[in-house]
Amino acid sequence: MRVGVYGLGRFGRFWAETLGTRFEVYGYSRTPKAIASRHFTLTTYEGLLSCDVIILCVSISAVEEVARSLARDLSPSTLVMDTCSVKTYPLEVLSRTLPDGIDILGTHPMFGPDSAREGIAGLPIVLTPCRVTEEVSSFWEETFREMGLSVHRMTAEEHDREAAYTQGITHFVGRVLGELHLEDSPIATVGYRKLLEIREQTCNDPWQLFLDLQHYNPYTRRMREDLAQAFTRILAVLDRTLDGGADPSVR
Repeated sequence: MRVGVYGLGRFGRFWAETLGTRFEVYGYSRTPKAIASRHFTLTTYEGLLSCDVIILCVSISAVEEVARSLARDLSPSTLVMDTCSVKTYPLEVLSRTLPDGIDILGTHPMFGPDSAREGIAGLPIVLTPCRVTEEVSSFWEETFREMGLSVHRMTAEEHDREAAYTQGITHFVGRVLGELHLEDSPIATVGYRKLLEIREQTCNDPWQLFLDLQHYNPYTRRMREDLAQAFTRILAVLDRTLDGGADPSVR
C-alpha cells in the first residue's frame, strides 16, 4: 500500500517517519525545504496523487484550500485521512469538497513529536469514520493497535467536546505559562517541572495550531470562559481571606 503524507511540517514529518516503518510512504510538501528521510521518500504532487491513501498533515485553517486542490485531481477510491486537532470542521469541509468516490476517514493522533519522544506505545489516537466502509475503518483501527496505540472511535462532536478540555485547555495554559517566562530552578518541585514540560510541549508547536484549536473547535470558547471563571473564583477567595479576614475554609 502506497501512503502519501501531504505536509511535512513538524508533525507531518514525524507521522511520515512513524508510518514509514510499516508502509511505503511518500512525503509531499509545498515548500522546498523538505528533507528526505530513511523512512519515507520525497515526492512531487503528481507522485502524491498516485498513492492509495493520502494523509493530510496541514493546519486546520489550510484544510479547505488543500481539499479544493485535491478534489480536481484525486483518483476514485482514494482514501483521504486528516490528522486535525478538531474534527467537526475538517470533516465537514472534506465531505463537502471531495467527490463522492473519495473515501474519508478522520483521525487525530493525540500526541506529537515531543510527547512521543520516548515512543508511541500506549498513546491515544481518535478515529472518526466519515465516508468510509467499516472494512477500511477496521483495517486502520487494527493497524494503529498493532503500532501500540490506544484507539478510540468517536463522533466528530464527541471528539471536539472532549478535546476542548483535554487538549484545548492544555495548549491555553501552556501559552499562558510561556508568557510568564518561567525558568528552571535547583529547588524546583516535581510539579513545577511538569508545568515547564507543558510549556515546552505546547510552545514548540506552531502558533497557528494554537489559534486554530481555539477558533475551529466550537467548544473552546466555553472552555476559556470556564477557565476565566475558575481564576476569578480563586482570586475572590484570596481577596476575602487575605484582605477581609474571612474564614479560608468557606468558599
